[in-house]
Amino acid sequence: MLSDSLVAHLRNYQLDPNYVEDLVLRTIDEDLAGGIDVTSVATIPVDQISLGEFRARRAGTVSGLGVAAAVLESQGLTDYTLRSHEGDRVEAGQVILVVRGNTRKLLLAERTCLNFLGRLSGISTLTHRWVDDVKGLPVQIRDTRKTTPLHRELEKFAVRMGGGTNHRMSLSDAALIKDNHIHAAGGVTKAFEAVRKLFPDIAVEVEVDRLEQLRDVVAAGADLVLLDNMTLEQCRAAVEMVAGRTKLEASGGLTLENARAYASTGVDYLAVGALTHSAAVLDIGLDFKAE
Repeated sequence: MLSDSLVAHLRNYQLDPNYVEDLVLRTIDEDLAGGIDVTSVATIPVDQISLGEFRARRAGTVSGLGVAAAVLESQGLTDYTLRSHEGDRVEAGQVILVVRGNTRKLLLAERTCLNFLGRLSGISTLTHRWVDDVKGLPVQIRDTRKTTPLHRELEKFAVRMGGGTNHRMSLSDAALIKDNHIHAAGGVTKAFEAVRKLFPDIAVEVEVDRLEQLRDVVAAGADLVLLDNMTLEQCRAAVEMVAGRTKLEASGGLTLENARAYASTGVDYLAVGALTHSAAVLDIGLDFKAE
């Protein structure tokens, strides 16, 4: 279904074209629910052609253009032009995509395009705010697995377009030993050793909520330590204790108001679940224009 140029676009941003195509088709099916667009069929001639502009109604960081293009192509709407790049900063009123084609098809594609564009651009916009707030400090803003079910690949892509970095995409990418693993295994050191024994080549991150745990975890060889809900003072102490022997990630209780303070402690990452679970949609609309 997707054009070669669009497939290349998606792959350039580490998006699987088959995944995008499947998701697009299922969202269109969801909108039709086995029926037809009764409003458009009743009011619009079958052969009418229109010119439409997708326009940002608020300033932000745009992403999801390739996904919107996939929605258009799924309806045979191939006469379109992307007026922005993924990750571009756009101003209110700026046109980001122009399309010309069958009016009924445009209206069928409209809401699905806007849902993807608004959601993904909202994530990119919020991520950009976090990245901008810690600018100049040697820290990276990183996402979590707190993503919308079945939309993880897209939402983590949107984080990248906002200037953030991705944590693991799946449970199989790397090990993250959290409090429940520690409890079930009988201690943080036992949990770490068990993972390292069974999966010797995989990166292992360990969550600690007390500085006393940190020394043992670092000595055991953890690749990364997640400092769970620690204060600024505790994060500073952890950085001093580790002295560069492993990477440190602050998580829990982070806000835009305290992001720079936590970044200044010397940790390597700020883990921000809000990037994906609390991002507001960026307002984008479709307007028909006279030709």
